[in-house]
Amino acid sequence: MADESPRAIRLDALAYGGDYNPDQWSEEVWREDARLMREAGVNIVSLPVFSWPQLETAPGVYEWGWLDQVIAILWDAGIRIDLATATATPPSWLIRSHPEMLPWNEDGQRLEFGSRQAYCPSSPVWRENVARMARAMADRYGEHPALALWHVSNEYGDHVSRCWCPESSAHFRRWLEARYGDLDGLNEAWGVNVWGQRYTDWAHIEAPRRSTGPVNPTQLLDFERFSSDALLELFQLEVDILREVTPEIGVTTNFMSILRDLDYWDFAAVEDLVTDDAYPDPADPLAHVPAALNYGYMRSLKGGRPWLLLEQAPSGVSWRDVNVPKAPGQYRIGSLQAIAHGSDGAMVFQWRQAKYGQEKFHSAMVGHRGEASRTFQEAKAFGAELKHLAPVRGTRVRSRVALVVDHDSWWGSSATESLPSQRLNWLAQARAWHAALHALGHPVDTVRATGPFEGYDVVVAPNLYVSDASQAEALSDFVARGGQLVVGPFSGVVDATEKVHDGGAPGPLRGLLGVEVDEHWPVADGLAERVAFAAGGAEFDAPTWGEWLEVAGGAEVLAHYASGELDGRAAITRRPHAGAEASGAAWYTSCVLERAGLVALFREVLAAAGLPARERIDLDLEAVTRSDDTTDYTFVLNHGRRELVVDVPAGARDLLAGAGGGLDTALRAYSTDRATLTLPRFGAAVLATPRADAPPFITLSDSTDTND
Repeated sequence: MADESPRAIRLDALAYGGDYNPDQWSEEVWREDARLMREAGVNIVSLPVFSWPQLETAPGVYEWGWLDQVIAILWDAGIRIDLATATATPPSWLIRSHPEMLPWNEDGQRLEFGSRQAYCPSSPVWRENVARMARAMADRYGEHPALALWHVSNEYGDHVSRCWCPESSAHFRRWLEARYGDLDGLNEAWGVNVWGQRYTDWAHIEAPRRSTGPVNPTQLLDFERFSSDALLELFQLEVDILREVTPEIGVTTNFMSILRDLDYWDFAAVEDLVTDDAYPDPADPLAHVPAALNYGYMRSLKGGRPWLLLEQAPSGVSWRDVNVPKAPGQYRIGSLQAIAHGSDGAMVFQWRQAKYGQEKFHSAMVGHRGEASRTFQEAKAFGAELKHLAPVRGTRVRSRVALVVDHDSWWGSSATESLPSQRLNWLAQARAWHAALHALGHPVDTVRATGPFEGYDVVVAPNLYVSDASQAEALSDFVARGGQLVVGPFSGVVDATEKVHDGGAPGPLRGLLGVEVDEHWPVADGLAERVAFAAGGAEFDAPTWGEWLEVAGGAEVLAHYASGELDGRAAITRRPHAGAEASGAAWYTSCVLERAGLVALFREVLAAAGLPARERIDLDLEAVTRSDDTTDYTFVLNHGRRELVVDVPAGARDLLAGAGGGLDTALRAYSTDRATLTLPRFGAAVLATPRADAPPFITLSDSTDTND
């Protein structure tokens, strides 16, 4: 089961290190850093992400010597390089020579140089220079033995994910012409007969800048698609050059967890290794829950293959309103969580804390106090502990549950003002559904709306606002094979051109779900309706959204509205598959349920799928299993500050025991087939057991008080 891409990364261990900015320091510090890196167990660093101006001081004038020396010092210390192409931001000489390449905002204002990502993604000048710099880097360092991975640009879309300049408008027109062929095709797709918006010349179309009122929603959706594609083209430009010059070296660009503005499914298809920058807020005691969904997304982008956490903070960051540091032990447990969810390492931003600039208060492995800093001592301890997890490298996470991530639906349900409510938030809904499944004990993968769904017993789609026949067919096939599908509100509403489906929602999903939506019924701000479950009669709050449902096609009502104008009408339905053999079913929830209601709903769904669910819930507890052909490695994590006692398989071996941070005496005999594991504050264990048909299911011991 161990699996890795042949071009993923040239490293024979779990990756450990951080972003290194040697151009901020002297040669004396470089040599001291190499010594400290060896001491901390660092085996790879990322550089020189923002060093284009130091490498090319004027057009065509290169100063390679300092970087040559840095790489030589690190390689002598046995440290490999995740080598950036240095194209994350343009040098000032390029901007001043070509100010037309600066990006514009939605109001038509040109943004000034003075931060990073000061470029229009569509600018031909920018693209020409990016290609030239990427080739120069590849020619210079492509055969260096320290090179482990190419790092293209940095965090695409972090500061500039959309541009409204004239060049972007011209590129948008070319993109539209390729998509629709001619103006008749565009006018039909955009529904321009509303509000007199018919176009008679391609030159009349602009990027959708701020207008006199609501902008055509199809134009907005297409601009979202185009803008993601424009950055993807920029990424592909560098990837093609690097693969031409260095075909054996893997290529990546660092993602930013679940990001609205870029369709990472498309980006991941281009690269060799998925990498992520993750910054859960240490001030939020439940930040690990959305982090788990982020990591599930990362491992799913390339079909479950291992990915790499490329950035996290050793302690506090510098960009929140209040930047709370990580408590002792929080850096370790956060790193272990990423590895549990499929990362083959845990890297950080940054190695040495800067003395100046925008990130001088962002924490680092080596803080301002040097090796005496708390962050260095914790990083060093974790570096030693990480070596004990070597058997986990290359293994895959085992999950039977997947959540649909569909960017068209996310963009379409959020890009326009012309919606029944601005309060139905795709990401909030996805995180809430994931949190309920997480609480019940299941790690969650992500999938496209068309799959593939093989290997899953439960698939949940919090929202499919944009839907088509291919999605309906793939989801129907999943149910026909015995799967449990759960679809959320405001789904099946429009097609890919933002036209409402004939007969209204849920459009192509109507036959699968067995319901029709007569009206969407959003809930006024500050209010919540009630939903009552038929089994047991429990009632839960349903803020934000409701729908007037008509039930047909063999669906059964599992819950009804118990207040307001929808009182007594169906709220949640289930339509069993009509086939004689399969036990699959399609569930539809027309409301936004509070967390307890979602837990109750998904408990029923898991039971129908034959999957276990925790009876006693504690959101501090997380368990994830990675496996190879012979062994299950179950990460058991306590994200809280209270001691937890959990039931685990008897005879398990803790890989972290004896590693300095492990739980040497935490495993205690409990019965012939079970044991208990005591996890202190931020405690963790990695339990090795023979591979079983189903991974170990970890539950709270009866002696633990819950904290849900």
